[in-house]
Amino acid sequence: MIMREGNAPPDKPTTILIADDEHLVAEGMKNHLEELGFKVIGPAGDGHEAMDLCTKFHPDMAVMDIQMPDVDGIEAADRIFTEHAIPVVMFSAYSDSTYVESSAEAGVFGYILKPVTRDQLRVGINIAWSRYLSWAEQNIEIEELKERLDQRRIIEQAKWILVKRKGVEEPEAMKMLQKQARNNRKTLIEVANAVVESDSLLGD
Repeated sequence: MIMREGNAPPDKPTTILIADDEHLVAEGMKNHLEELGFKVIGPAGDGHEAMDLCTKFHPDMAVMDIQMPDVDGIEAADRIFTEHAIPVVMFSAYSDSTYVESSAEAGVFGYILKPVTRDQLRVGINIAWSRYLSWAEQNIEIEELKERLDQRRIIEQAKWILVKRKGVEEPEAMKMLQKQARNNRKTLIEVANAVVESDSLLGD
């Protein structure tokens, strides 16, 4: 899973993609969304087009029918969420548990039954976005923790390279890294990376 480039999502979605192969339903949904103040992308007529539009425009959210030709809503939702971290709200005439479970596994954050009213859309989008924000916050925390652990590993590696090269004790090696960082106005991880890369070149 990837997060969208670099930043946490906004507090509220502003752009929403709509996808449905039934033209009248799609136009009705588009009108509802515009009345609710959203900028609408689409409507897309099938899953392929929905994926293409998400790649091109990067909407905050996608709202799509579960049954569409070529690529259905569930497959499209899975790929849209996996590749772009764009949350999906599904709407369908079917309340069968199989559809609901498949949607949940595909990264769908909301499920609305047809016919969809404007109020249903408003509430469904708000709930889905709240769930998505919770997911994003947790995901960002995990990524930050992973980054800190990776940096700690590199700093430790650089420190022991200096221990070996300079014949100094571990605390002294850390002081050398910190001094180098201060003198060159670089971060500790930048200096550590340079030490590790230099050692790798010398090792070759």
